Amino acid sequence: MNSLQLEIVTPEARVFNGSALMVVAPGSEGGLGILPDHMPLMTEIHPGEVLVTTAEGDLSFAVGGGFLEILPDRVSILTDMAVVEGEIDEKAAEEAVARAEKELRETALSGEEHATVQASLLRSLAKLHVKRRIHR
Repeated sequence: MNSLQLEIVTPEARVFNGSALMVVAPGSEGGLGILPDHMPLMTEIHPGEVLVTTAEGDLSFAVGGGFLEILPDRVSILTDMAVVEGEIDEKAAEEAVARAEKELRETALSGEEHATVQASLLRSLAKLHVKRRIHR
């Protein structure tokens, strides 16, 4: 059975390094399904869910923004945040969403500050999406 070598890396750690049968990632133009022997591609990813199908089962990661490199036998995801579903604290993510939404509503932010808070909001929403989708 053909497989891909998948690596998911953040500035802090290598979050995943293993074999995958398929990867679905939140590309800049929508969901991107990747199978072995995919055409080489480098693209931006947006905060969302990365689904990984392995021989042992499926894994789900919440990811922030970053980049995705695809080679015929390898996929690398470089992102500012990646958390496997089982490690997501739903309550903490809900609180982070509420804080970010309040700050965006009630605080006069510079362009850079607004972008930082917006990125934090999108990362927290990605965590909630992954956690809640898995537990339905």
